[in-house]
Amino acid sequence: MAKAYTEASIKTLSSLEHIRLRPGMYIGRLGNGAHAEDGIYVLLKETIDNSIDEFTMGYGRKIEIELNERTVRVRDYGRGIPLGKLVDCVSIINTGAKYDSETFQKSVGLNGVGQKAVNALSFEYRAQAFREGETKLVEFAAGKLKKDHKVTKTTERNGTLIEFTPDEALFGKDFKFRTEFVEDMLWNYAFLNRGLTLTLNGKSFKSENGLKDLLQKNLAGEPLYPIIHLEGDDIEVAFTHGAHYGEEYFSFVNGQHTTMGGTHLAAFREALVDTVRNFFKRDYDAADIRQSIDAAVAVRVMEPVFESQTKTKLGSTSVGPDGPTLKEFVGKFIQQALDGHLHRNKETAEILKRKIEASELERKELAGIRNLARERAKKASLHNRKLRDCRQHLGERGDRAEESTLFIVEGDSAAGSLTATRDVQTQAVFALKGKPLNTYGLSKKVIYENEEFHLLQSALNVEEGMDGLRYNKIVIATDADVDGMHIRLLLISFFLQFFPDLIRNNHLFILETPLFRVRNKKKTIYCYDEQEKQAAIKQLGASHEITRFKGLGEISAGEFKDFIGENIRLEPVTLAHLHNSDELLGFYMGKNTPQRQDFIIENLKVEKDLVEV
Repeated sequence: MAKAYTEASIKTLSSLEHIRLRPGMYIGRLGNGAHAEDGIYVLLKETIDNSIDEFTMGYGRKIEIELNERTVRVRDYGRGIPLGKLVDCVSIINTGAKYDSETFQKSVGLNGVGQKAVNALSFEYRAQAFREGETKLVEFAAGKLKKDHKVTKTTERNGTLIEFTPDEALFGKDFKFRTEFVEDMLWNYAFLNRGLTLTLNGKSFKSENGLKDLLQKNLAGEPLYPIIHLEGDDIEVAFTHGAHYGEEYFSFVNGQHTTMGGTHLAAFREALVDTVRNFFKRDYDAADIRQSIDAAVAVRVMEPVFESQTKTKLGSTSVGPDGPTLKEFVGKFIQQALDGHLHRNKETAEILKRKIEASELERKELAGIRNLARERAKKASLHNRKLRDCRQHLGERGDRAEESTLFIVEGDSAAGSLTATRDVQTQAVFALKGKPLNTYGLSKKVIYENEEFHLLQSALNVEEGMDGLRYNKIVIATDADVDGMHIRLLLISFFLQFFPDLIRNNHLFILETPLFRVRNKKKTIYCYDEQEKQAAIKQLGASHEITRFKGLGEISAGEFKDFIGENIRLEPVTLAHLHNSDELLGFYMGKNTPQRQDFIIENLKVEKDLVEV
């Protein structure tokens, strides 16, 4: 029976209670640190953003970050928070200096929420300000003030020191900061703030060439022409074209990485097409102009409006209260700067033209092949043969749509075990019949000529782009043997070559399955590596027995349920360490070379390495 709806049902939460009860409204998501957009990185970003704003206003050229397991320490050398307002600035929502546009003209944080959320969501939080030979320290726990120290004398340079430990009650006992995600964040800050040095545990991050350096660092392969780097007042753009499929963008507003783009990125994409068409006097298709582009776009605007507190997508339509629209501002800049660059660099213009026309030719060829593939699939009723679908999908209505997952497995045996025990609401299974084709060096038409890839693309619904993606997580679930690893590599190379956005946007994962089962009559422990196995043996004592799993087909449906449910272990596939994916794919997936043979021999692990002890 429903509880009576009375005056007692109405509650008013303090800002602290609200942040801790609804953290998603403030930091987007919680997570354990396995995803680059998990909340612990938002807490770090909110802290660094304040230091960046000081640098932008001309104060402090160095920011020091120390990461010690779960505790973060950020020290800047700006003006320092005014000592008398230190407690208010880090604990009371809607308190700050950024409402005064004279003080912080083009700041990232404008609503006085960020640092308060960091405080409220931290197990321990300390803030210390240094100003003109004096300092003040305040200490909090879960957002509540524990100690307000008196002002004392200091010889420290002006600035602010923030130290916090995210609360495991919110982020989970196993949360941890991944160094590669933090380093990516710091590199972006460095690229966007030339003259600023950031350090992470002593390692320096500094850029001389801004977005040109950013693009050079993140290119998937060799660019077709030298990076075009354009700069103006409150706008900077760098772009080139590569040989990959899709479009890759890095967009920023006032130093904030807008991973979901927004009005400024839309304005750039449109301005690029208009300028190229005008320059070549040809009505090229927009998709052909932008195909294979790698671009970075940064703008600074007054009082930016973001679509959420996490600031991943810009909603502003103008550059300021009295300024032009973003479309006009970006369009005028690109038209003038890019047109002039192409006139001065005839060779680059010619390469760009050839690239656009090659994309146009391939698109028209693909259109014919696509129609044939669709007809073939329709006649043979192929669409349901490989896929055991789930009921809720990404982008559809449903309270669990975000949980939608597609497992890609090898063979009917593993598919049967997984299908029998999966959650039919959110977990789908796609069964491979064997090793998929090596797509290295092939064009996109292989997707339509190869039945298996065509069905996989159809299952994912990514033929027209990522907007139609039906599953939030795509999980490669193969055996942990040589054949399984090979299939895993073939699939990763397929996605990397034709659908890199799935990897860039953190949709692709590897399912970790146990290598060993250690049990006695009372308890069973599944172990994912040798270290876990030894710990289990120690825990269970002499009466234990060990089973070595060699394939997913050996794991019963009952056991499988433990590995794809609450205790699922997923390793994200990221581009964090792929500075040149063309070179990487060529090494692993191209023709055999002495170098690759030597690498395999040196790194080969055989079964005896995993023998039970």
